[in-house]
Amino acid sequence: MKKFLPITSCAKHLLPSFHPNKAPKYLASLCYPNENPSRESSYWKHVLSRLLQEQKIKEAREVFAKIEYPDVHLFTMMIKGLSKSNCFADAFKLFDNMPVRDVAAWNSILKAYLDSGDLNSALELFHEMPERNVISSTTMINGLAQFGRIDAAERLFLRMPQRDTASWNAMISGYLINGEIVKARKTFEQMPSRNVISWTAIIGGYEQNGLSKEALELFKRMWHLGIKPTSSTYACSLTACAKISNLMSGTQIHAQLIKSSHSLDSYVTTSLLTLYAKCQKMDLSISLFNESSHKTVVTWTALITGYNENNKYAEALNEFTEMVSSGMKPNQSTFTSVLNSCSGLEALDCGKRIHATTVKISLDLDAFVGNSLVVMYSKCGNINESLMAFENICERNLVSWNSVIVGCAQNGYASLAFKLFDEMNQCLVQPDAITYVGLLMACSHVRMHEKGRYYFEMLKRDPSVEIRMEHYACMVDILGRCGKLGEAEQFIRNMPLRPNVAVWLALLGACRVHGNVEVAEKASKEIFNLDLHNSSAYVLLSNIYATAGRWNDVVQTRVVMRDHRVDKVIGCSWITIRDVKHEFVSGDRSHPMIPEIYKNLEWLGTRLMEYGYVYDKRSALHDVDDEQKEALLTYHSEKIALAFGLLSTVEGSTIRIMKNLRQNNKIMSFHYSNKSLMSSSYPRELT
Repeated sequence: MKKFLPITSCAKHLLPSFHPNKAPKYLASLCYPNENPSRESSYWKHVLSRLLQEQKIKEAREVFAKIEYPDVHLFTMMIKGLSKSNCFADAFKLFDNMPVRDVAAWNSILKAYLDSGDLNSALELFHEMPERNVISSTTMINGLAQFGRIDAAERLFLRMPQRDTASWNAMISGYLINGEIVKARKTFEQMPSRNVISWTAIIGGYEQNGLSKEALELFKRMWHLGIKPTSSTYACSLTACAKISNLMSGTQIHAQLIKSSHSLDSYVTTSLLTLYAKCQKMDLSISLFNESSHKTVVTWTALITGYNENNKYAEALNEFTEMVSSGMKPNQSTFTSVLNSCSGLEALDCGKRIHATTVKISLDLDAFVGNSLVVMYSKCGNINESLMAFENICERNLVSWNSVIVGCAQNGYASLAFKLFDEMNQCLVQPDAITYVGLLMACSHVRMHEKGRYYFEMLKRDPSVEIRMEHYACMVDILGRCGKLGEAEQFIRNMPLRPNVAVWLALLGACRVHGNVEVAEKASKEIFNLDLHNSSAYVLLSNIYATAGRWNDVVQTRVVMRDHRVDKVIGCSWITIRDVKHEFVSGDRSHPMIPEIYKNLEWLGTRLMEYGYVYDKRSALHDVDDEQKEALLTYHSEKIALAFGLLSTVEGSTIRIMKNLRQNNKIMSFHYSNKSLMSSSYPRELT
């Protein structure tokens, strides 16, 4: 007797090469010669399932339209597929046209309303349901929690006549999403039985709420109970390790992964890449990435972000180029990360090219990408482009406002920062601690101590913002820059918090500007009590002594540095030309163009002196003769970078020089107070 395969088996064999017009006819003739296959629900279930899994909505619609008598299961499947593809209006219409509905159909449309963001309609439908089961209530609990209605979710959970593990998990996740850590843990401990989803929810929730150490303790407890982790569990645990730079626990979890032969999917790989990068183990991140057989946009972005974490911005840009060359399409997170790379390098030209790419795909309007553009342009000193990027953001958030305010402050546009803050208030955006840092920084740059007091008092009256050490340091910097050293010292003494090194360094820096040895010695003493190896404090104090002509104290300071093995941070300046960073130190002779640079610098110095420029030898803080002082000032790192920039850029272009240390005002004046002298030979803008 001839044997026929079951129709479901036929469908499975045919589906890989499925064509919606051919499959029904073929299967009908093969398996149901005397029957209408449209009545065979199992067959259509396999066909629709395959199409909907592949999100082939158009083909699924065509197939569904051919079914003469679709049953409730096929309707429900189609509703779920349409909802998953965000075709909510079609899903609602299909539900309305159903001749018969069961509880599964009601549950599917309930979830569709929640996924579409319509909580009110979902609540109305939930109360109208002729029959509800555990899944109905669990779905509603998830929805209420997502919308921040955690109290309503809790009431519904407590009223449930029966609860399964999924409903307990939903309540725990709801608490965690809304920051109710204590209630989440209490509910977790009260569960009659827990599955791996329960453990993953609590571990992930703790990690996302900043309790990474506790998350790892839960993971260890789960492991000792013999519960096998999933990829999500591993990913959450590794992310927790990364956030607290716990390399030991991270490597132990990695070893468990290898020992259990668990597949390294993109989520686990991404978490491992992030962990090793956070722990300054970029070599391990790179090896892991290279060994990965399935490189996704997520893993590639994680590697780029890892390079940024380790200040390897050039390598990050190279990786981005390789990613694009491979055909991988960057996403929002990729562009955000690579723009941060441009910020780190101050690579304006590269940043502009990436900006142009985001414009083509309208990602520049996105808040995350837009915020990164604002920061990138302000870091590169191009405040006009930064403002334009800010204006283009469709939905500005607090980070958007903070980015543009801080950017204006850092570039000396204090009035603009104040104006933007007023606009921010008009838009009813609540400032945070970073906002006030930006405002105080702006006041410091333009020496507006009264305005600084005004914003500091505003901060003190704002109940939503906690005053941080950075705010006190900014206020000390404002008073110090304005020459009010005694008032700045008294301000520190009256602080409710114990001043840290940054606060005292702000005062010491002001003493350097105003030549106040007495206050400088007090400030440096406080710094050394907190950090005996702070090189910046030793250098500042030494320079203050040198300016005052107290060379014995300079020598003594250097002896103390040597005895405590304190290494001075070498000052350097750099300029980025065609995406290549060129870095210089004082008296640098390592650059291949150094003969041309020095020749140009000497010629430039001669020209400036012809126009009446005289070196301020007080800037050379060394016990050497005047001729040596002049040479030191001539070959300062910033001036070498300037000379190289003049040689390497076209006429009319802007020269942007960056420094790793806060330079003294006299060296800065070479660039900014002599633009008119420069323009006679080199028409350039200097920033």
